[in-house]
Amino acid sequence: MADRRPKVWVSQPLFDDVVEQLGQHFDLTMTGDVTRYTPQTLAEQLAHVDGALITLNERIGAAEIANAPQLRAIANVGVGYNNLDIDALSAAGILASNTPDVLTETTADLGFALLMAAARRITESERWLRDGQWGQWSFQTMLGADIHGSTLGILGMGRIGQGIARRGAHGFGMRVLYHNRSQLPEVTEAEVGAQYVDQDTLLAQADHLVLVLPYNAASHHIIDADALAKMKPTATLINIARGGIVDELALADALANGRLAAAGLDVFEGEPTVRPELLALRNIVLTPHIGSASQATRRAMVQLAVDNLTAALGQGPDAGHPPSAINADAVAAVKTGGATVGGKKIGDAKR
Repeated sequence: MADRRPKVWVSQPLFDDVVEQLGQHFDLTMTGDVTRYTPQTLAEQLAHVDGALITLNERIGAAEIANAPQLRAIANVGVGYNNLDIDALSAAGILASNTPDVLTETTADLGFALLMAAARRITESERWLRDGQWGQWSFQTMLGADIHGSTLGILGMGRIGQGIARRGAHGFGMRVLYHNRSQLPEVTEAEVGAQYVDQDTLLAQADHLVLVLPYNAASHHIIDADALAKMKPTATLINIARGGIVDELALADALANGRLAAAGLDVFEGEPTVRPELLALRNIVLTPHIGSASQATRRAMVQLAVDNLTAALGQGPDAGHPPSAINADAVAAVKTGGATVGGKKIGDAKR
C-alpha cells in the first residue's frame, strides 16, 4: 500500500526516550532484553523491515540481508563498523551509517585513564591492597612509570588520537610523537603538540604507546611480536581501537617475560571472550569496551543513530541526507546501475 509506514527494528535495549522518536515516522519494534543473535536469527529480524538500528554486537553481511527485500538502511551505534560488510550493503543498495565525533573526547578520556592506570599499576595495587598485602610494604613497592615529561606515542591520529595528544602535551608536558597513514597539517600538529615520525621510530621511542587506528586487513596484528620487540621493555601499550590490531598472544608473552612493562586494553579480538593468557597477568588493565561509556556520550550516540535512520528513510529535517552516512555515494551509484563494488560492476539494484 502506498501509505504503508516503513518498519524499523532496534536490535538492543538502548535509551527508550531517544529510540521512541522513531515511532513518530515508522512502525517501531524495540528489543526489550540484551540479545545475542545467530546469523540466522539476525536474518529473520531483517527480513521484513525497512530499516534497522543496531550495535557493534550485530554482524551483518550478504547472508544476513539476502532475504531482506525491503531493507533500505542500517544505522550502526558506534564509530567503527567492521561489524558491517559495507561492500555487500552497498551492492544491495542499503545505506549504512555510524556515529562519529560525539564520542571523541569521552573515548580519549578512557584512553588516557588506561595509560595512567597501567603506568602507575593502579589495578595491580588495588588487588594487592584488597588481598591484605599492605603489611609487606617496602620503599620499592609498586614502583611504576612517570607520565609527566615522558614520551607519548600515538598510532593513528584521527579525532580521538588528537584528543589524546592534547591531553598529553598540554596536561602532562609530554613529548608527543605520532604515526598515521598521512601526516597532519602543520597547524593541527602545532595545536595538539605532536610530531610526525615513522612507525619504527614511534615504537622505539614511546614510553607509552596508544593505539587509535581503524581496524582493517592492513592493520590486523600490526602490533605483533616483531613490533613489540622494537618497544622499550619499560614501555606501556594501550589499545582503545579494535582488538584485532594486537596479536594478543604475543602481547601476553611480552608482558609475562619482562619485554614490556604494562598494558591497558579496552578491546579484544574475540569479544566478549578474553584470552586466559591475558586474564592471568598482573601487569595489565582490562576493561570491557567502555571507551564511550558515559551517560551523555552514549545518549548522543543513540540520538545520532536515530537521526541517521530517520533521514535515510526519507523523514525528518535531514530527509535523504543522513548526518553520518558511510556509503551514500556507493548506494546512489548502485541505484542508477553504474556502481562497482569490490572491483565488480554492479547492475540493477534490487530496488
